[in-house]
This record gives sequence, C-alpha cells and structure tokens, in this order.
Amino acid sequence: MQGRLNNALLAIALCGLIGGLVAQWMGQGDWATRIWIGGVAPVLLALVVEIVRSLLRGDVGLDVVAALSMSAALAFGESLAAAVVAVMYSGGTFLESFAEGRARRDMRDLLSRVPRSAMRHRNGALEEVPLDQIEEGDLLLIRQGDVAPVDGTVESASAILDQSALTGEALPIRAGRGQEVMSGVTNAGEAFDLRAARRASESTYAGIVRLVEAAQHSKAPMARMADRFSIVFLLVTVILAVGAWWFTGDPIRAVAVLVVATPCPLILAVPVALVAGLSRAARYGVLVKGAKSLEAMARVGTLILDKTGTLTDGRPQIVQVESTGNLTENDVLYFAAALDQASKHPIAQALVVEAKKAGLDLPVPEGVTETPGEGLAGLVDAREVLVGGAGFVARLVGNRDPQDAMAGEVVVALAVDGELAGRIILADALRAETPSFIAGLRRIGLGRIVLATGDRQAVATAVTHELGLDAVFAEQTPDQKLGLVMAEHKAGIVMMVGDGVNDAPALAAADVGVAMGARGAAASAEAADVVILVDRIAPLLPGLAIAKGARAIALECIYVGIGLSVLGMVAAAFGYLTPVQGAVLQEVIDVAVILNALRVLRIRPVTVEAS
Repeated sequence: MQGRLNNALLAIALCGLIGGLVAQWMGQGDWATRIWIGGVAPVLLALVVEIVRSLLRGDVGLDVVAALSMSAALAFGESLAAAVVAVMYSGGTFLESFAEGRARRDMRDLLSRVPRSAMRHRNGALEEVPLDQIEEGDLLLIRQGDVAPVDGTVESASAILDQSALTGEALPIRAGRGQEVMSGVTNAGEAFDLRAARRASESTYAGIVRLVEAAQHSKAPMARMADRFSIVFLLVTVILAVGAWWFTGDPIRAVAVLVVATPCPLILAVPVALVAGLSRAARYGVLVKGAKSLEAMARVGTLILDKTGTLTDGRPQIVQVESTGNLTENDVLYFAAALDQASKHPIAQALVVEAKKAGLDLPVPEGVTETPGEGLAGLVDAREVLVGGAGFVARLVGNRDPQDAMAGEVVVALAVDGELAGRIILADALRAETPSFIAGLRRIGLGRIVLATGDRQAVATAVTHELGLDAVFAEQTPDQKLGLVMAEHKAGIVMMVGDGVNDAPALAAADVGVAMGARGAAASAEAADVVILVDRIAPLLPGLAIAKGARAIALECIYVGIGLSVLGMVAAAFGYLTPVQGAVLQEVIDVAVILNALRVLRIRPVTVEAS
C-alpha cells in the first residue's frame, strides 16, 4: 500500500513539473504556477501527515526540512523550485524503496523457495500432501528440481544436492544412503527417497524462514546514530537558512539552503547499506537476525569458539581400523557394527552408520547383553562377539594390554570367539576447513580468538594445538562459559559461537551470539543473533567480512553525503546556488550515495572451501 502511494506521489509531482514547464514554454506563466502548485500540494500534504505520525512516535527526522523547503518556496513565489523539490523528494523515496528491494533480494529468494506440498509414499502409491501433514518417519519422493521440504536422511543409493540457495556454493554435493539432508536444498540429480526426520514446522528451513522474517524489521545502532545526526543536521540547516536570510535580507537564499538539504543521504544510504549487508551475508549461508547484529559483527574484537560441533564435526568418526587376528579390517568393522545395532550409544550408532556407508550388509545379532557404558556381548553369524571399551574387552578375554585411547580418541575393541580380533579408533577430529578458517579470521583483523569447551584439558589441547589460538579454556560448565564471555567483554565486543543447549546462556550474553543452525539445538539458535545455515563454521568468515564492508560503506556514505550537502548549503547561503539548482544538486548527491550503498551487494569476501 505504501509503495503504491509513493509511486502515485512521484507520478503526480513529475506530471506537475513537466506540465508547468510546458505551460511556461507556451507563455502561460500563471497556468505554469498553478500546475506546479497542484503537483506540490499532494506531496506536501502526505509529507505533513508522515511528520505528524513520526512526532507522535517520538521521532524527529529530516522530512521536516523537506516540508519547510517546499512550504518556503511556495510562500516566496519559487513554485518551480517547490515542484523540483517535490519531484526530488518523492523520487528519493522511490529510489530508496527500490534500492532496499534490490538489497533484500537474496532474503526474498530464501522466502520464495518454501515448498507448499510434498510427494509421500503411502500403501505402495504416491500422494501429494500439504507440508503440515508430513510426520516424522514418512518416506517422501524428492523429484528432480524439488526443494527438500523437511529435514531427513537419504533412503536411496545417493542424491545430488544443490545447496547454493543456502550457502552460495556453486557445486552440488553427493549424499549417500543414510546421510542427513537439510530442508531447503534442491535436488539437482535423479529423484530420490527421503526419510523425514521431523515435521516441516520443526525443520531447519522453517526455522530459517522465521528468522529471515524477523530480520526484515530491525534498526542498527548505526541507523540510530544516523537519526541523532539527522537532528543535529536539521538544527544546522535551519540556523544556516535563517542566518542567510537575516544577514542578506533575501528570503530566496533561505529557500535555497533548505532545498539543498532535502532529503539527506544520511537517512537514505545507511539503511540501504545495512540491509544490503544482511542480504549479502544470507547469500553466503549466514543469517543475521537484524541490522543491529550486523553492525556489531563489524566491530568484534574477541571471538570465543566452542569445540564440539563447531571446530570439530561433533560426531565420532573412524580414523583407523586395526586387525590383530585372522580377520580383515572389513571383517572387524562388520562384526563390531552388527552387534552395535542393538545399542543406542552414540559410539555404537557411529559404527553402524560407517558400516552402512561402506556397503556392508549387517545381519541381526542374537542373544545380546549390554553392560551400560562399557560394551556388548552376543552372537553374530553364530560366532561369539564382544565389542566395547578396550578395558572391558580385555578383561573378558584375559588380555592384559587394554591399549586405551590417546587424548581426543575413542578406542572400540572387538573380540570374536574369545580372541582379541581388532580395534577401531574413532575421534572427533577438527573439520578439514578449521585451520584455513582460523587463518582467514586473522587476515580480516580479528585480534583475539579463544576456545571454550567442556572437554578435558588434554583433549582440548590435543585437538587445537596447531591452530594458534590465543587461549584454551577446558572443562567449562555453562556458567563458566557465561563468565568467560562477561570477562572478555571488558576488552571490547565479543562474539560467541556454539551449537548446543549448554551454549545458549553464553550466546545470549555475548554482543554477537552465533549458532550452528543446521544441526544445532533450538535453544542455541533462539538465543543467537546470527545463525549459520549449514553444518559448517566456514561461512562465518565471509559473514564477518561482509559486515565489516557494509559498515565501512555506510560510514563512507554518511561522511561524504553530509560533507557534500553542507558545502552545497554554504554555497546556497552565499548566493551561488538558486533554489532550483540546489534541489537538483541534492538529488545528484542522494543518487550517488544510494548507488554507493548498493556496492555492498558486490562485496566478494574470501571464503573457505568445503572439504
């Protein structure tokens, strides 16, 4: 509605200006004046209504200058200048709306991709159902070109997934059977089956959409700073205009000063630059919840990182399989994973997943007994199998050398028919991209990077010793992480990155909290100011670079725009600019700073490639 009104006012003002110029060219000076006044009146009336509404909200902006300049121009017989100001003001409003629309383009793209229905397998047939009817465990058919409507796992042999809309990564990825798929990705290959892991309303993409909608309405400290500048600029404008009239006795100079200040790049360029930054960051997979958070990101001095699920994958992965008997390495994994199907322990489930990825066809174990926290015993292919911690298996088979794990590793031992058969070593190792990510943070000027983890000191040190972190804080409880954030805050703006429920208090206390949104806990995503849309820390690097670039460009627009406006006002006060010339000059300044603000959309930060 507001957009249509702005368009109508621009059309009326433009028709009035052109119609008056035609009438004056035909020698109809009186008619020209009437037409110009007719074009100005609706714009001035709408402006006065907006000013009154702003004053009732407690806001005082530079719209007052626009109203004063049009009113003064009409009062002193400068109807042509008033018509030019009306066109320039309504045109500036239109240009600002257009620029913001362009800046929000990537955020709109995220919203527009929300699927409305899905194809579900049911009783040997396919049925198209609305998203709200999808339940956990449903088997869905994702056709070529479809957007995954819910989080789930691949049930087909493989799937080719395009994540570019969420992460900006151009190359599709291949996901094998059993691998997780995040809602919102596009099927770039053949149709595949997806097992729904949760309802659509609880899935990642639905959460992203809610966050995007919330991010559309916010005001950054820089925007509020612009408001304060606006009040000062308004006072300077009025004083300069009255002074020019007072000392020269020429009211036209006051009119010229007012029109040069209408409107101001301060209120146009800053919102455009910050919104463009939000949109550009979303293109790289970093959803910033508002302009306030984006502006704070640009000034971060200390980064506090959680380890598990942030710098590391967060899931134990097999790093080595050893055979100590007659079995092959595949046999070791086969027997261990087959028996571990009977356990819900995370390590056991990790072995099962790895075995399925390796294409092993696991039989159903029999006669399974589990010693909680230690291991399992049972029959696999009619053979007696033990699997569990090295000490547990060693005790039961009489081996005196348990060969326990090193720091940061987990050892799963296997015995078959009473003999030690092999070991499987798992570790929650650093993500392959982590060293490049840390190096990139140093390159963009981040001064202090520390680790805060609940793991033991030996594990934390072993995993991160080559990263060159400024400090490592291990065995941290949620309360201690919160205290660390508060302590680091004394030195400047603090960013905290985490993915678990235990990180939520620290994320909420940090100046900028960052949650791993793809697989992180809902509590951490809710408490955070920034959500990374994929299960990787790397997108945070371009997100920070974009925030710094957006803030720098916004400040550039403020200083250059205000400087040029003040120079124009001084020239008008000394009689070097007529009201019409002043209005045209100000519009040139407005267009220049808005176009400069849109440079944020062309920021191409250095990224860390996925591994």
